[in-house]
Amino acid sequence: MVNINTTFEGEKNKSDNPFVTNNPTSWCPGCGNFSILDSINQTLHELDYKPQDVLMVSGIGQAAKLPHYIRAHGLNTLHGRAIPAAMGAQAANDTFKLFITSGDGDTYGEGGNHFMHNIRRNLDLVHIVHDNQVYGLTKGQGSPTTAMGQKTRLQFDGMRHDPLNPVALAISLGCGFVARSFSGDPKHLKEMIKAAMAYKGYALIDVMQPCVTFNHVNTFKWYKDRAFYIPETHDPTDKVRAFELAQTFGDAGIPMGILYREEKSTFMQRIPHIDRPLIAYPRKPSDIDGLIDQMV
Repeated sequence: MVNINTTFEGEKNKSDNPFVTNNPTSWCPGCGNFSILDSINQTLHELDYKPQDVLMVSGIGQAAKLPHYIRAHGLNTLHGRAIPAAMGAQAANDTFKLFITSGDGDTYGEGGNHFMHNIRRNLDLVHIVHDNQVYGLTKGQGSPTTAMGQKTRLQFDGMRHDPLNPVALAISLGCGFVARSFSGDPKHLKEMIKAAMAYKGYALIDVMQPCVTFNHVNTFKWYKDRAFYIPETHDPTDKVRAFELAQTFGDAGIPMGILYREEKSTFMQRIPHIDRPLIAYPRKPSDIDGLIDQMV
């Protein structure tokens, strides 16, 4: 069980936070997305980032609307396609602090192929997955993380597929940073975001959150009663133990914290002939005149 702490120790004045906007959201009252957005805003402000230093990339979904509600560079892409868009952005200009923010369906369903291969490539970015175990934007059908047998607005007689275990999958594929948190514990979530930002490589944070409209099983109380902090004695470099811990979910408890961490070279470090971001190479419009002439 988590002792919920809804205050931020030593937080800066939110009224002075340049990342905070007054843009109206389309999220339902009580949605966990609000806490995730607030945790990102506060973390960036406390670490003295400026809006021009940050790029938020997303796919499609309620969680993927987050770039609309934060003052930073934003790129809202196609369903499940946030990762390849982020890859292009990083190759072009790696001076931004790069985030992907999307839901469990967008990341592990439509974007599952890109998710797996990005672990292989190891782009240097923070991927925050809003995992509410349901598709929220498209009105409540089961997602890749919905439990077997759970009834939804589409699966009237219950889900007939085994749920995906994203953190176990990430560890098994060799992801260098795998963590889990809960939108109802913003202090812990901020700690995970800071740790992920400090990691050089692909950092995955699977954030458990309620969908108050379409998921009446995995509620705020359901998560709160089951979440527990990973003991300090856990060695996040022990891959076997991390994989074992990642199997724990549901009534057996939900471990929160850094499950696995491994230092490894990043995608850009593995391509020595790209010795600088693409924007740093000298370019002249006349360079492509010959190619254009061939096509017209």
